[in-house]
Amino acid sequence: MQPPLTEPGVDPELRLPTSEELPCSDDTPVDNEYQNTIPNWLLAVLEQIWGHRQDWFFGVDMGLYDREAQRNRSPAIIPDGFLSVGVQRHKRAGKGRLSYVLQEENGVVPLLALEFVSKTYGQEYDQKMTIYANLGVKYYVIYNPEYSRRNRHQPFEVYQLVNDTYQLQGEEPFWIPEIELGIGRVQGELGGIFQEWLTWHDAAGKPYPLPQELIQNLKSELAQARQRAEQMEQILEQERVEKLRLMERLRQLEGRDN
Repeated sequence: MQPPLTEPGVDPELRLPTSEELPCSDDTPVDNEYQNTIPNWLLAVLEQIWGHRQDWFFGVDMGLYDREAQRNRSPAIIPDGFLSVGVQRHKRAGKGRLSYVLQEENGVVPLLALEFVSKTYGQEYDQKMTIYANLGVKYYVIYNPEYSRRNRHQPFEVYQLVNDTYQLQGEEPFWIPEIELGIGRVQGELGGIFQEWLTWHDAAGKPYPLPQELIQNLKSELAQARQRAEQMEQILEQERVEKLRLMERLRQLEGRDN
């Protein structure tokens, strides 16, 4: 999805609009709900594992702008998802970012961009790839679970920028050393639907749990904790009964001595 270069009526030679003025979306509806579900899930996992950090930002369906590219009349781009590291986690307190302008982020280019291929082909393998390469996005993930045969590609592909050119990588999950996380596919339940999803992985290649798995793990841990508590209560009750028995026995012995 690509928004207009600038707002109507703005002359790029006179003044480039700010992030608050730039279109944050091209208002084109997505034709697959997972174009939003999967990036938002990746964001949710990051919030779980990086909740204490304030040096990253994951954008979902947000305009990505470069001032110099705008001046050269190159199109802006709206990834389905992108991750930047080394930027403020929150800007515009209580409101959040409206768009991501490189020059307003100290020139920090997103480390990773994600595109979800849907029924309507969106030039993920050509024009968008060129734009991301020109911006300097180091890792470009294309997730194409349904239409990979149509596009003659694999369902999950990760490209790494090497000498200004994207090179297809082979491993999965793909390890990203800059963030010490991997990204890859997993089978699981999300939102009541069991199917294949994208998620982050740890150094051992183990996927971080989907919500239902996390809930189930917590329920299991809670059940085990309750079982341990019940066992402890039984032990304490046995000790209390034994203490009373010994005290009664002591009273009986003391009574005989008197």
